Amino acid sequence: MRRCAWSLLRLPARAGLVLRHGGAAAARLRPAAASSSSSSSVGGDGSSRAPDTSLFVPVPLKPVGDAAEEDVGAELTRPLDKGEVLKNLNKFYKRKEIQRLGAENGLDARLFHQAFISFRKYIIESSSVSADLHIILNDICCGAGHVDDLFPFFLRHAKQIFPMLDCMDDLRKISDLRLPPNWYPDARAIQRKIIFHAGPTNSGKTYHAIQRFLSAKSGIYCGPLKLLAHEIFQKSNDAKVPCDLVTGEERVYAKEDARQAPHVACTIEMCSTNTPYEVAVIDEIQMIRDPARGWAWTRALLGLCAEEIHVCGEAAAIDLVTELMYTTGEEVEVRNYKRLTPLTVLDYALESLDNLRPGDCIVCFSKNDIYSVSRQIEARGLECAVIYGSLPPGTKLEQAKKFNDPDDPCKILVATDAIGMGLNLCIRRIIFNSIVKPTINEKGEKEIDSITTSQALQIAGRAGRYGSSFKQGEVTTMHRDDLMQLKEILSEPVRPVKAAGLHPTPEQIEMFAYHLPDATLSNLIDIFVSLSQVDGLYFVCNIDDFKFLADMIQHIPLNLRSRYVFCTAPLNRKEPFVCTTLLKFARQFSRNEPLTFDWLCRHIKWPLAAPKNIKELVHLEAVHDVFDLYLWLSYRFMDMFPDAVLVRDIQKKLDNIIQVGVCNITKLIRASAAAPGTAEVVSEDFPLSRTKRDTRAVSDHHGAKSTEAFSIPVEVLGERRAKNLKAYRSAMRQEDMKSHGRGSLANRLLREGLLTQEMLRQLESEWQDQHRNGRYGLGSKRDDQNSSKETGRKKK
Repeated sequence: MRRCAWSLLRLPARAGLVLRHGGAAAARLRPAAASSSSSSSVGGDGSSRAPDTSLFVPVPLKPVGDAAEEDVGAELTRPLDKGEVLKNLNKFYKRKEIQRLGAENGLDARLFHQAFISFRKYIIESSSVSADLHIILNDICCGAGHVDDLFPFFLRHAKQIFPMLDCMDDLRKISDLRLPPNWYPDARAIQRKIIFHAGPTNSGKTYHAIQRFLSAKSGIYCGPLKLLAHEIFQKSNDAKVPCDLVTGEERVYAKEDARQAPHVACTIEMCSTNTPYEVAVIDEIQMIRDPARGWAWTRALLGLCAEEIHVCGEAAAIDLVTELMYTTGEEVEVRNYKRLTPLTVLDYALESLDNLRPGDCIVCFSKNDIYSVSRQIEARGLECAVIYGSLPPGTKLEQAKKFNDPDDPCKILVATDAIGMGLNLCIRRIIFNSIVKPTINEKGEKEIDSITTSQALQIAGRAGRYGSSFKQGEVTTMHRDDLMQLKEILSEPVRPVKAAGLHPTPEQIEMFAYHLPDATLSNLIDIFVSLSQVDGLYFVCNIDDFKFLADMIQHIPLNLRSRYVFCTAPLNRKEPFVCTTLLKFARQFSRNEPLTFDWLCRHIKWPLAAPKNIKELVHLEAVHDVFDLYLWLSYRFMDMFPDAVLVRDIQKKLDNIIQVGVCNITKLIRASAAAPGTAEVVSEDFPLSRTKRDTRAVSDHHGAKSTEAFSIPVEVLGERRAKNLKAYRSAMRQEDMKSHGRGSLANRLLREGLLTQEMLRQLESEWQDQHRNGRYGLGSKRDDQNSSKETGRKKK
């Protein structure tokens, strides 16, 4: 009877997968395994690649406790000897044939090990197992079965804790990004005319595109900044062409009855791919290669439903746009423009702020440099305007207006590269305070590297704007050592744009979640990118900010669509106050409690006073970002963020308070310097990395000896790179002396990007180990001497 029951119970589990003594059983399994393609992924070039299984997070499977029902397996056979079961399970794990069959079914070494640990724990810790598994285990312990017979049960368990193994083909299809033009059927249904307006800054390329936009019956302008969208909105309505404004945080209708106007100016992420237009303008097309935002330009270029698409930007993007349009069957007409006013690179550097003239703009690449330079200018009795990226748009416009006003005593501008686009400025001469700039690489790490030719041309081109009081522009550097390098950079051709950015859509992530319901959003995105397939014209944009927010709010109960929206919120993750506020927003939202004006005011402690030092100014900027975040969410969840009008009113008041602070920025700097602990207010706490051109000189994070981090031969860097770094380090040393006295070598190396916190800890650990072993300094010499004395005694 037991034999009969054993056979009946065992039959469904086997299904042609039972192994019997290795060879013959393996032959029976392989046809089923061969049909599975879960262990490989086809790349854009047609080659196979395995998925990154380190991203596969196992679903916890709890062992069975005291069962309410009787243990059928024990009744049919006998209770299991867990000690004997453990021995046989370990034999099963070590079988090479089993490991190979696991690999054929999508279990690489990592997944196989994790699945086995879970399988073993489940069996050993469960008070009872299924009757068919119980009988198999009993047979193996009695010598009547073979350990290979466990494989079907092991595979079933593996697919329970790694559900992606069962749906890998579906996941690959969802994450196939090789044909983005097909995502926009409305655009493919019409024959669009593509006109590329190519030229440098101040060449009139955008002007000609906007003229066509204004003359059309309907049109859409897509720009990279709110300031640019607002400028076109103003120009259109001033020209009696009704135009709406659409940004992430704001909707302004040209018509009083709030009906849509035929023209719209928007930030590029907000453009509609469903509304038909006669003319569309896509500005700054070279940003299609941007690691974070490039997807928005790709979406606009491929998806806008317009009879004419006017694309404006650098000539470096012509080839890529032409290739992309070739895949849609559309031709590109190129119109080239030359700069309207001459631009001269001077043969001498400024060298001293005493040599400043009206109309000068000093370009810095960090807030601390902005603070330092503006204070030195004020000490010379000159007044300066200040513009940097984190200032509210209204404050930037006021500072630009102050600088441009011929009747205002402010004739000097100190700015970051934020002036590169979005502001009309009357600048006579651009002065680069430095030609090395901190950047964020694809890993989210900070690097120090020379500015690119594209960046240098964009910034330098702001001098001598057509129509301003200065008929030609001039460019130079603050330091003599930088001038030759700047000339080299400006003379180099701009690197062509090679690929366009892509980003997973909410619909794609929802389909992923359907197949992997227990995975976190961050993990879903990771698996999506790992499996995604793109051809050579595209790349998947950096998703670190998205993942950071996904991990931050993971513990809050939200539906997937709402969670996705919160994770796409535009905020700077280096601002703790803004991130904390988003967390509170999400928590309140999850409780279905509206975020009212009163609630927000209590959180930010409104009303706020004018800043007394730089630290308070930085906090006010963060509060302004919080208001932007509220407004952004209010257009996506109107019922839960109901007080957008009231928030916009106090945001304008805050903008005025910040303007007062910026106008008195040198007083704030002095107050900060006098107050202990507020000398450095700019957060620089994200990971630092070596520069791109230092890869042969500075040790890598992965495996290289960290003691090599200090061995940076200048000749390896190349003459230009070495001079850039030398000038930058010299400036940093001077700044350290002013701000921090002598400072420390480690801090300087960290700020310069030549050392990371991880490398510093590793160096300290190695130094301590080697010091204990007597390999450094005097200890080493004494040990050598003692060693030689001992050797001498032995010889005697």
